[in-house]
Amino acid sequence: MAHGGDTIFGKIIRKEIPAEVVHETETVLAFRDISPAAPSHILIIPKKPISSVASATQEDKELLGELLLEAAAIARREGLEEDGYRIVTNIGRNGGQTVFHLHLHILGGRPCLWPPG
Repeated sequence: MAHGGDTIFGKIIRKEIPAEVVHETETVLAFRDISPAAPSHILIIPKKPISSVASATQEDKELLGELLLEAAAIARREGLEEDGYRIVTNIGRNGGQTVFHLHLHILGGRPCLWPPG
């Protein structure tokens, strides 16, 4: 298994910098965002270094599905399912991506307005 590349998320995967981990498997890691945009704000990342959904390949199909299923399970454990929550991924600079390692934001605990951004 890859160890996350050279981004801050790679360092978190390798335990070089601390994070409040809420879930971990062999292939994904979920932790609380240090600058939360909602009362519950968790990031879930693949341990494989994929820069964004746009750079994922057919080979990553199972991993992408796992990310979404794990995100839903984490949201349930956080008590977000009844009132609802949002799962977001940013792609590229105009999409608001600041860390170029694929990550999903799980946001809940408050109303999520539309349109976002």
